[in-house]
Amino acid sequence: MWLAEIGKERIDEIIDPELTIDRALQTYLQKGYSREWINQRLQAIQVRKELVDAWQDHGIKVGAEYAILTNEITKAWSGMTTRQYKDFKVLKKENLRDNMSTLELVLNMLAEATTTELTQTLNPFGLEENKEVAKEEGTVAGNARN
Repeated sequence: MWLAEIGKERIDEIIDPELTIDRALQTYLQKGYSREWINQRLQAIQVRKELVDAWQDHGIKVGAEYAILTNEITKAWSGMTTRQYKDFKVLKKENLRDNMSTLELVLNMLAEATTTELTQTLNPFGLEENKEVAKEEGTVAGNARN
């Protein structure tokens, strides 16, 4: 019965994708997050999606190259690599963004949004050119943090 119910919910979400967002909202509420934090997190997901789309349009391959560029952005704005940041937060497999404060989410979004904008403006192609953009725009958020 439980599997049938889950299957029905997923089919309903295919028909109406907004239900997926509602489910994510409920999950975060059940975990004890504030509505303000949840709204910020959902916005961060959208900003990340726009960045991933821009990278895909500019020759970045899913997987390792996304991780490399994400690491460059994180290092530029936070002063730590993604692994160092996870270690700092004492995370093993948990999602780093789900363990960020509102301010950290905002800084990360600033870094990712400015990277998206510059990527669309400069049209870098491939990992090395995109890495330079990621470092430069991550630094914008790093300067704001400082």
